Amino acid sequence: MYRKIMVATDGTPLSKKAVMAAIGMAQLCDAELTAVKVVPRYIQSYFEGSVPLGANEVKRIEAQWNQDAQKILDAVGKMAAAKGVKLKTVVLKSDQVADALVAAANKAKTDLIVMASHGRSGIKRLLLGSETQHVLTHGKIPVLVLR
Repeated sequence: MYRKIMVATDGTPLSKKAVMAAIGMAQLCDAELTAVKVVPRYIQSYFEGSVPLGANEVKRIEAQWNQDAQKILDAVGKMAAAKGVKLKTVVLKSDQVADALVAAANKAKTDLIVMASHGRSGIKRLLLGSETQHVLTHGKIPVLVLR
């Protein structure tokens, strides 16, 4: 069935549901599992009233974001190990979360992407956007969405 499964996580309780489902599927299918966390690049702002940070401070902030992402992925690794599932972890740097997920899945020749969705609709979806919806509409790989 599925040989390579990718799960997207942001460390929230909702994404933990997707992680647990992905681990279960990987266990059932004896599939390779990759857990992915996307971190943004630090945005330089030059609007009036803002304080631009120096290069060293930006590097420090981005390093902290990477460390936080790795902690989330390490927690996923512990859950996978407890179920006997081999896990690869990847921290991606991108301001476009959905595009980064689709590109990573394509590059790894993933058979299935597992991710969570808040299930927003109406004006909330328009204002907050939907990374899951973007992955569904722009990717060519099956996506399992959990709510």
